[in-house]
Amino acid sequence: MSTPAATPGRAPSAGTAARARGLTKAYGSGETAVLALDSVDVDIARGRFTAVMGPSGSGKSTLMHCLAGLDTVSAGQVWIGGTEITGLRDRELTRLRRDRIGFMFQSFNLIPTLNALENITLPMDIAGRAPDERWLNRVIDTLGLRNRLGHRPAQLSGGQQQRVACARALVSRPELIFADEPTGNLDSRAGLEVLGFLRDAVDNLGQTVVMVTHDPGAAAHSDLVLYLADGRIVDEMAHPTAQAVLERVRLFARDGAPSPGPGPVGGRFAGDGSPLRDGNDAAVEEA
Repeated sequence: MSTPAATPGRAPSAGTAARARGLTKAYGSGETAVLALDSVDVDIARGRFTAVMGPSGSGKSTLMHCLAGLDTVSAGQVWIGGTEITGLRDRELTRLRRDRIGFMFQSFNLIPTLNALENITLPMDIAGRAPDERWLNRVIDTLGLRNRLGHRPAQLSGGQQQRVACARALVSRPELIFADEPTGNLDSRAGLEVLGFLRDAVDNLGQTVVMVTHDPGAAAHSDLVLYLADGRIVDEMAHPTAQAVLERVRLFARDGAPSPGPGPVGGRFAGDGSPLRDGNDAAVEEA
């Protein structure tokens, strides 16, 4: 099994936040069945920012939903930390998602009648738990929301609303934050702000982030990019840059995705596009 490379200058991640083995998801049955995920093996490193990319219909959002316990699997196993979630009952799975996972989506899903602070603490209020005040204040200050806490969503810009959604995902100190196209409804400036905050959440708050995106610029904020095609992880890139990600996407579009190699992923590339080596693997030749 290969493991995601560590970012230079930072300590290696302390274990695995989530993993899947043989993860398969099919919609429908018989001749009309659509295979969204095809026996995927993947490890999500703790304390790292992982981006998931792929063409429309490649299975990237399905992978995120299955890893997060938002969708059932047809076969295989998924773990959050040391807990296998594929065998949990609905109530247990709901509790796990509430207590250990944070979510960010394109739509901010803020309650219009609540102010920013009330929206941030809403999940914990529903769970009947008081937030850790020191952590809450750290999140608020990291995301630059201190002077916007009394404002309702209609009084906030799109970027500010997404920051509130980000704070809501962070406030319960989840083991994992899943972000599905979190900048999709934002202008470029607001999108960069949110990506910077997610990066800060990893670097300064010790969070683990998994983000589905189609944007090479967004993917460049991550530590590792996983590429999906036809329901399988076919490539990965450590230390990505926007240009290297764009070139890899163009290569896939021109020549097709490479066949997955042994282990959870196929070819592995550094941010400059060059193949990575480890002690057992020869360099992967680019197509």
